[in-house]
Amino acid sequence: MDLSALRAPVSDDLQAVDELILKRLQSNVVLINQIGHYIVGSGGKRLRPLLVLLAARACGYRGKRHIDMAAIVEFIHTATLLHDDVVDGSELRRNRDTANAVWGNEASVLVGDFLYSRAFEMMVDLGLMRVMDVLSHATNRIAEGEVLQLLNTHDPDTDETRYMEVIERKTATLFEAGTQLGAVLSQVPREVEDQLAAYGLHLGIAFQLVDDALDYDSDSDTIGKHIGDDLEEGKPTLPLIRAMAVGSEQQRSMLHKAIEEGGRGRIDKVVAAIVETDALSYTAQLAKQHAAWACEALQGLPESDAKRSLLATAEFAVARRY
Repeated sequence: MDLSALRAPVSDDLQAVDELILKRLQSNVVLINQIGHYIVGSGGKRLRPLLVLLAARACGYRGKRHIDMAAIVEFIHTATLLHDDVVDGSELRRNRDTANAVWGNEASVLVGDFLYSRAFEMMVDLGLMRVMDVLSHATNRIAEGEVLQLLNTHDPDTDETRYMEVIERKTATLFEAGTQLGAVLSQVPREVEDQLAAYGLHLGIAFQLVDDALDYDSDSDTIGKHIGDDLEEGKPTLPLIRAMAVGSEQQRSMLHKAIEEGGRGRIDKVVAAIVETDALSYTAQLAKQHAAWACEALQGLPESDAKRSLLATAEFAVARRY
C-alpha cells in the first residue's frame, strides 16, 4: 500500500491541514517565510499529521480541532528537522539542499525556534490543558533524545540499549504524542488513549529502525540523502552496533575506528561487514516486531477505514524503500 491509499480516509482533512500550515507560517519577517515555506514544502510524507487525523477518526471524532492538532505536530516535527540538520551538519534532505546549507546555521536554528513557538501558540488557542500536557512532555523528551544522541556520537561503545533509548525519545515520542492526541480530542476512555499512544510509540520505533537500515541499503535518489550519512557523522546506529556485536575481531576493529573517526573513507568495508553479519536483517526483523506490536495495540478499536489505514501504515513503515 502506498501513501495515497493510506491517506484516502482523511484526504479532505489533510488538505485542510496543508492550508492551515501555510496560513500559520505567515510572518512579517521575510526570512521566516522563506525558510518556513522551503522546508514545509520540501516533499515530506506528512506522516505525523496523517497519524493524528487517522487516530482521531478511528476514535470516532467528528469535530475540526484535529486539523489544528495535526498542523501543530507537523510544525514541531519541522522544527526538529531544522535543528537536526544544523547539529548534524547535513547538506541534503529529501533530495534538496537543507535549509542550513542555503541560509546558514543561525537562520535555520532561529526559524526552528519560530516554528516551535508558533506550535505552542496554536496549542494555547485550542485551550485544552491535556493537549499542552502531552506535547510539552513530548518536546522535552525529544530534546533529551537529541542530547543522548550527541553523547553517543563517535562512541563505538554505544550498545543496543543506549541506541533504542535515543530513537524512542528522539523519533518515536512525536509519533506517540500524535496518535495519543487524536484520542484525547475524541474524549475516549484513558485506556483507549493509552492504546493509541502505544501504537504510535511502536510505529515510531519501527520507522526509525527502517530509516537507519536504509542508510546502508539504498541510494541517495531513493532516500533523499547521501548514503552513509550516519557513519560520516559518527552515529552508531543499529546496523553498526549489531555488526560490531557479532562480527569478527577484524571487523569489530575496523567498525570501531569508523565510528570514532566518522567520514565515508571506510564506507565500502563498513557496508560489507554489515551485510556479512546480517545486521540489516536483524534491524529489519526488530522493525517488523515493533510494527506488529503497534498493530496489536489497535485490536480494541472498532473496525473503520481509519483503523485499517493505521494498520496499513505499520506495514508501509517497514516495507518502504524511502
